Amino acid sequence: MYLCTMKKISSQKVGEYTHYEVKEEKPLLEYLLATIQGQSRSKIKATLQGRGIKVDGKVVTQFDYLLKPGMKVAVSKTKRNDSFKSRYVKIVYEDRFLVVVEKEVGILSMAAGHSSLNVKAVLDKYFAQTRQKCRAHVVHRLDRDTSGLMVYAKDLDTEQVFEHNWHDIVFDRRYVAVVSGEVVEEGGTVANWLKDNKAYFTYSSPVDNGGKYAVTHFHTLARTTEHSLVEFKLETGRKNQIRVHSADMGHPVCGDEKYGNGDDPLHRLCLHAFMLCFYHPVTGEPMEFTTPIPTSFRKMFSK
Repeated sequence: MYLCTMKKISSQKVGEYTHYEVKEEKPLLEYLLATIQGQSRSKIKATLQGRGIKVDGKVVTQFDYLLKPGMKVAVSKTKRNDSFKSRYVKIVYEDRFLVVVEKEVGILSMAAGHSSLNVKAVLDKYFAQTRQKCRAHVVHRLDRDTSGLMVYAKDLDTEQVFEHNWHDIVFDRRYVAVVSGEVVEEGGTVANWLKDNKAYFTYSSPVDNGGKYAVTHFHTLARTTEHSLVEFKLETGRKNQIRVHSADMGHPVCGDEKYGNGDDPLHRLCLHAFMLCFYHPVTGEPMEFTTPIPTSFRKMFSK
């Protein structure tokens, strides 16, 4: 259990913020609830989700962001502190070098063909509106119908650091999926070679087929006789890796039109990137981001 007391630096409000200093370790939301007087839990959460909270000068929206003694917390007097609005993209973290976002189902990571709906375009528009002299540079991708966390570089130098050192920089990537059938194993590992055929269908082989070696670790979180909620941890990051490996297990991701079995209880690809952890490409600081498991996923196992 975390214990924490908060010390208000001053009752004077500087600009649009009230400032506090952390005295003991505690998750951010608990810290705010214990400190801000006269505001409901829902209003505090709205301020947090609306990017109205800064920790040491950086906007933070994670409810469980761990505060440590000496950190400075600034709370906006208004619910939102910027004008970023998108039904498909939420900014989780931003600094001068990079931006971490959570994307919804139905939007591409970057432009492809004639489609104009993509995260890069949304971010570029936001940067222009906020007069930031930068562009969003893609460093990894999520499929259009996969939701969850992504990071974009804001300059070419940072993008190059990510590109050339991705496996050293990123130290944890996890997804959660609703898969078809009851996974009886508590956990395990799937490892094989993945290669695309001429129709861009990724298939696996237990022996080297000229493709790329792929390793996925899984842990079963919940199960019914018809479906399972499974956490996947990537050791490698190959195209369609989780979707192919889930099918290899005999339990394809629900809603997967390409590798699935037609089981589509939620009318979406039931795959969500809920954890992204990496060392900051410029400062070297460990950066850890998580999002909640989608409510629709959890409701399937609430009984």
